Amino acid sequence: MKLVRYGEPGAEAPGLIDDDGNIRDLSGHVTDITGDTLGEAELDRLRAIDVAGLKVVSGNPRFGPCVGNIGKFMCIGLNYSDHAAETGAAIPEHPILFMKANSAISGPNDDVVMPRGSTHTDWEVELGVVIGTKCKYVSEEDALNYVAGYCTINDVSERHFQTRLSGQWTKGKSCDTFGPTGPWMVTRDEIPDVQNLAMWLDVNGERKQTGNSNTMIFTVAQCVSHLSQLMTLHPGDVISTGTPPGVALGKGMDHDGYLKEGDVMDVWIEGLGQQTQNVKADT
Repeated sequence: MKLVRYGEPGAEAPGLIDDDGNIRDLSGHVTDITGDTLGEAELDRLRAIDVAGLKVVSGNPRFGPCVGNIGKFMCIGLNYSDHAAETGAAIPEHPILFMKANSAISGPNDDVVMPRGSTHTDWEVELGVVIGTKCKYVSEEDALNYVAGYCTINDVSERHFQTRLSGQWTKGKSCDTFGPTGPWMVTRDEIPDVQNLAMWLDVNGERKQTGNSNTMIFTVAQCVSHLSQLMTLHPGDVISTGTPPGVALGKGMDHDGYLKEGDVMDVWIEGLGQQTQNVKADT
């Protein structure tokens, strides 16, 4: 299934995408797509619904973040070997974890707004993992059984805030609108090999990132297992699993290739859908 949330910010309704690409209204069956909706039993109940009997949503509504009331927004840094190489960073011994503030979460096609003082706003296409079942101390072999599904994420990052304002990466990762998530969450059963998904990101129609999840240093299963050794993972928690090469930071801080007002980002992951964001400057 491809589960979506559509409508105005704060008033999104639940839906799913049918085989013809239409949004079908799920509001008669669930109130929202949140952690409460993502357990196996609840997903099986939704799978059993006659999709043809669901109302087709007319028009071209806004897509909201594909999961509502996200619990923890966890991010893995330097998790692609080719991205680590372009930045000159050593391969980490364990997954690097930082958190992204939930106030950064936005819809997949909402504007990305650069904060005041931003000079180095960057892009990062990333595979998002949505937890469906509460877990702690899970093995790598069993870890994917706790995943509800996957989605596309753009881990927008202000590099000056991230690296030169002293403190943790969270400073440059948590600005408002810096977490476009969606357009939909694809349930785990529809992604046969999460470690072989092509992905790309364009800025103004120019290809900036080209990658595949097969170059991840720590697999999705390893990331879920590792994090579960540190904290309980809850339904509706999201893990953003790192980015392939091609970010602006790969050329260093002292160049003019970072995002500017008026730029347009297109972000895509195989099987998980595409995002498009216009870049604006906060006033």
